[in-house]
Amino acid sequence: MTDVHRAAEQLAAAGDDAVRPFAVAGLDVRGRAIQMGPALNAILARHDYPPAVSKLLGEATVLAILLGSSLKFEGKFILQTETDGPVDMLVVDFRTPDAVRAYARFDKDAVARAEAGGIADPGTLLGSGFLAMTIDQGANMIRYQGVVPLEGESLEEVAHTYFRQSEQIPTRVRLAVAEMHVRDGGIMLHRWRAGGILVQFLPDDSERVRHQDLPGGDVPDEIVVDMPDEDDSWIEALSLVGTVEDHELIDPSVPVERLLYRLFHERGVRVFAPAAIRDRCSCSRERVEAMLGRFSADEIEESIEDEAISVTCEFCGAKYVFNPRQFTDITEGSGDPGDP
Repeated sequence: MTDVHRAAEQLAAAGDDAVRPFAVAGLDVRGRAIQMGPALNAILARHDYPPAVSKLLGEATVLAILLGSSLKFEGKFILQTETDGPVDMLVVDFRTPDAVRAYARFDKDAVARAEAGGIADPGTLLGSGFLAMTIDQGANMIRYQGVVPLEGESLEEVAHTYFRQSEQIPTRVRLAVAEMHVRDGGIMLHRWRAGGILVQFLPDDSERVRHQDLPGGDVPDEIVVDMPDEDDSWIEALSLVGTVEDHELIDPSVPVERLLYRLFHERGVRVFAPAAIRDRCSCSRERVEAMLGRFSADEIEESIEDEAISVTCEFCGAKYVFNPRQFTDITEGSGDPGDP
């Protein structure tokens, strides 16, 4: 075992479902890396997604976590696509500090044809449309949203476009998702795993360019926005990240700490405390009840089926059943001032 591997092994691994922030002072870059296991598997397993859709939503989930986990305040980061492809919507909702949920809407027949034809790549599945990244800091706070076009690209490619156009931060992202087959007591189990690394060029030297971070992120605000002019450090960082292979991002025997040391040990990589990520939906009976309470009498009537109102959360699948009378009474009592 090399000295590099020994150093990586001595550091307690973050393990699955934990973001590991890092910085490479020698290259003026910072970033975050993650491997996902049980949390991602739970998100994907509760829906009957085709493999290609699960993989795409897994990539979106990792990307949203890598971006949202930089926020310093209590709020949420939402990644959403709306396109004309077989998978016409992806939504990932990350709530600080650790909760994530995700959902995909797709045309089952169109996805099946794409898979059968061997053309179920991200660009084909997404098609044309846009990617929106929204930062919600809560009530009475400014809501920030950046939108970029999505034209048959992978999520990695559109993320690079987003940062180049909307944030002007030199950024490189690598994402990987795979379905693993694990034997347990003679039974073959299917488990989804994913991984990702995000690297950004943010020099401290006032003589070199400095860049804005995501609003509310972990980079100082007193900065000048500019793009690097073929900076040698950034070129080197890009070259190193370009060597990352999918299996290195996913394989549990290659923890993110070992990968970071392999990439950056010659430049001096520093890692920070990992932050756990949890599969946790924000839906509740109270939230759904409040939503229905804002419905008109006609909307309540249209929602009744078999003498009840049933609402199923698209993210976690939780089902909430209500007696329509409690909402009928509310709407009847909240008519126009001229009503008797």
